[in-house]
Amino acid sequence: MTERKKVVVFDYGFGNVRSAERALARAGAEVEITRDYDTAMNADGLLVPGVGAFAACMTGLRKARGDWVVERRLAGGRPVMGICVGMQILFGRGIEHGVEAEGLDEWPGTVGPLRADVVPHMGWNTVEAPGDSRLFAGLPADARYYFVHSYAVHDWELETANPAMAPPKVTWATHGERFVAAVENGPLWATQFHPEKSGDAGAQLLTNWISTL
Repeated sequence: MTERKKVVVFDYGFGNVRSAERALARAGAEVEITRDYDTAMNADGLLVPGVGAFAACMTGLRKARGDWVVERRLAGGRPVMGICVGMQILFGRGIEHGVEAEGLDEWPGTVGPLRADVVPHMGWNTVEAPGDSRLFAGLPADARYYFVHSYAVHDWELETANPAMAPPKVTWATHGERFVAAVENGPLWATQFHPEKSGDAGAQLLTNWISTL
């Protein structure tokens, strides 16, 4: 019998950790919710959730040493996945209500207000995934995912100049305007939507991530 992969849901006070725990367990992982540094560092995969304001999430993450955990894991090529604001804080900065806050800067870019007639973007939507995406492997093009957000990344700024490195795979969605819905970049993956709230499609997506650990 294949040993289940160990995934830590990083608990820094800004995420739906219980729903993420249940979804990951259903997808076949052994899951622990913790902010313990060593446990988070040694897990096969680290999931960083996030709800609320960009600046508040960053403050909470730093207090829990989550910024160190993410940086050190990625430096060692160890998988990390961000969800919702947990994805947004991976970018360079966020601007909410005119207030600018620094992110983890794993990717260049700015999280800003979503320009649409109806905000927040709350509900089901389709995405435009690359054909060779591993995250969306086996999922139909018309699959729908659950979004809840008022801010987004509108431009993808990172390019891979080294031909030996695989370029990042960027998935897009549209609500009023086009925005980044998911990213696959080496050991660092992320989604703007909530896979743990996205039914069978979200379950398949989490299974896909776990299979890479």
